[in-house]
Amino acid sequence: MFKRLKNLSQIAFLGIYILLLSPIHIAAQTVNPNNEIQYFLNLVQTSDKSVQEKSLRYIENNWKPEFAIMTLEVMYFGYNSDVGVKMALLLQKKTKQNFGLDFNAWYEYVWNQEQHILPGYDYFKSQLHKALDPKFETYFQGRQETSLIRLDEIRWGGVQQDGIPPLRNPAMIPANKASYLADDHIVFGIVVNGDARAYPKRILAWHEMFVDEVGGIPVTGVYCTLCGTVILYKSEVNGTVHQMGTSGFLYRSNKLMYDQATQSLWSTLEGKPVVGPLVGKGIQMDYLSVVTTTWGEWKKRHPDTDVLSLQTGYQRDYGEGVAYQAYFADDDLMFNVPSVDGKLKNKQSILAVRLPQYPSQPVAISVKYLKKKPVYQSSIEDINFVVLTDKTGANRVYDAGDLTFKKFDQKTTAFDSSGTPWTVYEDRLENDAGDIRPRIHTFNAFWFGWQAAYPETKLIK
Repeated sequence: MFKRLKNLSQIAFLGIYILLLSPIHIAAQTVNPNNEIQYFLNLVQTSDKSVQEKSLRYIENNWKPEFAIMTLEVMYFGYNSDVGVKMALLLQKKTKQNFGLDFNAWYEYVWNQEQHILPGYDYFKSQLHKALDPKFETYFQGRQETSLIRLDEIRWGGVQQDGIPPLRNPAMIPANKASYLADDHIVFGIVVNGDARAYPKRILAWHEMFVDEVGGIPVTGVYCTLCGTVILYKSEVNGTVHQMGTSGFLYRSNKLMYDQATQSLWSTLEGKPVVGPLVGKGIQMDYLSVVTTTWGEWKKRHPDTDVLSLQTGYQRDYGEGVAYQAYFADDDLMFNVPSVDGKLKNKQSILAVRLPQYPSQPVAISVKYLKKKPVYQSSIEDINFVVLTDKTGANRVYDAGDLTFKKFDQKTTAFDSSGTPWTVYEDRLENDAGDIRPRIHTFNAFWFGWQAAYPETKLIK
């Protein structure tokens, strides 16, 4: 029941279905910090028509911009009810926008205004969503003032907490035992302290995360199917190993993680808490390198690799291309963002480069462009980097230092301008003299998701 739903009306129906089965009850220990918010909660807490009508009258007669997002969210979860229709009509009347029940249009309208939320909007959001999963209450309650992202842009993704179950310490098998994989199947490859692992897309798309220890290092791998990113993090920060999971919520169509200890929400793209008690504590997980390639190419480069077993402990159709087949088949979004940029198709793959030294200067390079240029060299401020792209289209980025690279055989060797050969490893380039140029941690993403997160990004295509 809780697999992610493609159709937005299905998601809204699921929400109101759960709300009707499990009416929201205000816990005794929680306090509503704003009486106006109760009028909105009355619309989903009770079926008493007189209470609902009184609430609707108050909202209409005392309208303010801060009411727009709560009206929309009540409408979203109650779109097929009398209350939902009345909220839609009220929203049209007060905003002079005629979007009817087009939720995406309404969200885009609200998100393109300055954020207007009442004090205690976090309370409203916690009470609205806790009927979907009691754990959701903690995500928002009392966390409005410290949030690093707009709370009104955090949107339910159609699943409960860990409703898309992460793979925790998953079973791995040697490459020669992976008879279920064909050479052209897509895998996400990592090497940590010499420990090579492959995570097939056909499996990971059903789970979107893996939590494991690789090469003696606790790691968290995150695959945001909606925005096309696969990112690997060190789970340990300042001596604490954060046990991450799938929150069930999105921010600009990017998956939000949570940590089990504090239920803080974390940015998938940046590996840091953005809502909750861990915000402002200087916590940010370090990136590790991951490459998207084919199984044939990966095992050729790493014959000693391990790979995910089909025995995951879950019953799924792990056939190649089965998960999210409809979503990947077209350019439509499942969850919209404030705006899309027509410079590339929404789901066109880009290489995302965002250096920790210069986080305000993100760069996106079209993967189609890189396929035509096996060697691409550029710089961000004083960081000179080279992108090497092999025949599968896999991109690896290295700190070039003061070198200029001219050629790559698209296998294992790159050549600098002096003709010196450099062996291509997952974590470095190395020449015969033992000189090393380190890997820069980058990843692929869909253009729309990256551009929504970093509107100021520079695009190379």
